[in-house]
Amino acid sequence: MDLQETCIESNSVYDGCLLHVRKDTVRLPDGSVSVREYITHPGAVAVLALHDNGKLVMERQYRYAAQREFFEIPAGKIDHGEEILITAQRELLEETGYVASEWEHLTTTYPCIGYGDERIEYFLARGLTLQQRELEEGEFLEVFELSLPDAMDWVRQGKINDSKTIVGLFWLEKYLRDWQY
Repeated sequence: MDLQETCIESNSVYDGCLLHVRKDTVRLPDGSVSVREYITHPGAVAVLALHDNGKLVMERQYRYAAQREFFEIPAGKIDHGEEILITAQRELLEETGYVASEWEHLTTTYPCIGYGDERIEYFLARGLTLQQRELEEGEFLEVFELSLPDAMDWVRQGKINDSKTIVGLFWLEKYLRDWQY
């Protein structure tokens, strides 16, 4: 069965600095016509920065849209034309001050497939060395360390409830336990 939807007409509803809203008229697989409203996003990276002692580099950050603080793994937007590894390296340094000598791409996820095209590229970073943090203007966050078992407890307690962080922590737990090649 062909499930492809074909765009008949595409219109920009809103163009912001980060997000763009589109409203498309599409032909459905059965030939009927419908409307699809969605957000385009440049994509992001998320970094599971792991010290030799097994502790993760974590962040505490206020998120305006949700009106609260979150505990997160380092992450950030992919700049236009930027390779994802370069983005991951840049974001880790900017937000935490760490550079890593070992990088491994873990997975790609799409967190909001019902209304957006954002993808998140997950990386494991090891061999960490602390340098100078380079926060972007208007960016405020606290960096701290947390063991993976404690982070998983925080997920169970609801203290960590950011989806990209939960996905990353679950991937890392599985990778460290079962996926060593």
